[in-house]
Amino acid sequence: MRVIGLTGGIASGKSTVAGILEKLGAVIIDADLLAREVVAPGEPACQAIGDAFGDGMLNPDGTINREALSRLVFADAEARKRLESITHPAIGRRAEKKLAEFRQRQTPVVFYVAPLLIEAGVTSRVDELWVVYVDGKTQLKRLMERDRSSREEALRKIAAQMPMEEKKKFGNVVIDNCGTLTETERQVREIWEREFGSKVEG
Repeated sequence: MRVIGLTGGIASGKSTVAGILEKLGAVIIDADLLAREVVAPGEPACQAIGDAFGDGMLNPDGTINREALSRLVFADAEARKRLESITHPAIGRRAEKKLAEFRQRQTPVVFYVAPLLIEAGVTSRVDELWVVYVDGKTQLKRLMERDRSSREEALRKIAAQMPMEEKKKFGNVVIDNCGTLTETERQVREIWEREFGSKVEG
C-alpha cells in the first residue's frame, strides 16, 4: 500500500485538495477528524487536557472549549507542546489502526492528511509527502478571512508552524494553491493522472 502524506500550512488549502482527491477516488484519513475523536468527552485525552490546563478548557457538557484552548496554545509555545504531547500519541494510535485496516483490505493508495506531519516528526508513517503550498501574503489573507481574525492573531498562528517556504522543500509533490479553485483542481487532476492513471480503485 502506498501511503501519501498530504500536508501544508494553516489556511493553505489541505482540506480543499483532499476533497478534490476524494472526488477522484482517493481514500483519505484526516488527522483533524481523528483529533476531534480523541478529545471527545470520555476519551482519556479529553480528561488529560482538563487536568493539564484546568476545567476552564472544558465546557459544561464535557466537550473541549476549542476557542479558549486555541487562544492559549497559539499564544504560548510551552502550552502548545503540552497539548501536543497529549493529543499526538492518541491521534497516532488511531491513524495506525486505520492504516492497518486499509492494508488488510489491500487498498492500493491512502492519503494521510495532517497539518503537522513534519513538525510532529511522524513522516515515517507515510511513504512520501505532498505539500499544499501558498505564499505568505495569500496565506495571511485567507486565514484572516476564514477565522475572521485580526492580522496580529493570524500572524501568531502562522508563526506557530513551520514556514511554508521551508515546508515546501519536503514535498515529493508540491501543489500550488495560490490561484483559483479551478486552477488548483486542474493541477491536482494532472498530478493524479500522472501518478495513478485514470483512477485508483480502493
